[in-house]
Amino acid sequence: MLVAGFPADAFGTNCYVVATAPGEQCVVVDPGIGVLDQLDAVLAEHRLHPAAVLLTHGHLDHTFSVAPVCGARGITAYLHPADREMLADPAKALSMDLTQLFGGRLPYTEPDDVAELTDGAVLRMAGLEITVDHAPGHTGGSVMFRMPGAGSPWEAEQLCLSGDVLFAGSIGRTDLPGGSNEAMLASLRDKVLPLADDTVVLPGHGPATTIGRERVRNPYLVEVAGSGGARPAPTRGL
Repeated sequence: MLVAGFPADAFGTNCYVVATAPGEQCVVVDPGIGVLDQLDAVLAEHRLHPAAVLLTHGHLDHTFSVAPVCGARGITAYLHPADREMLADPAKALSMDLTQLFGGRLPYTEPDDVAELTDGAVLRMAGLEITVDHAPGHTGGSVMFRMPGAGSPWEAEQLCLSGDVLFAGSIGRTDLPGGSNEAMLASLRDKVLPLADDTVVLPGHGPATTIGRERVRNPYLVEVAGSGGARPAPTRGL
């Protein structure tokens, strides 16, 4: 299994490429701002051919390059329907400060072909079997992608591309339009905590971690499990 990840030029958003092996088809996950050159280099290095783009949620720092990546190859973008309108108008999910920061200076277009993700769906593409977990909180349509990890660089039983649901030591912020702290806590309880400790987590920002490590060190998971005290408000994610 081949998993390559690199941070985007803006916001440190992790873009991932996943394939069964070099020279095969692959999926691209969360192509953010300024990733096209890096992505092309990774694809060329491993002789990979994208079959689809998977989006963990609709925030601009995860979706900005989806149209050129899909359009150049005639492939489909997959996104949960609760975040679909963000592809047409990314400003709907931005704070006022971020809207002013972008100020229309970033040329953005939505992809031509968008397919909906549903909770519990199993996507079979590029030789991979990918399970979709709807985990709202950061946005209404946030999802995680799980797949077998045998043969990956971590030799894990399972990989979880967690988007902005779970980070090493933290979680995604819930104070932006569409966010919900109550929904996030439910997602952590119902979608994250049941995962096996040896699950390798590849988050939308920051380094990889494991469920076992986060179960004992992440103050939000500790709180949801009922064994923690006060913790700071999450601030990560666009």
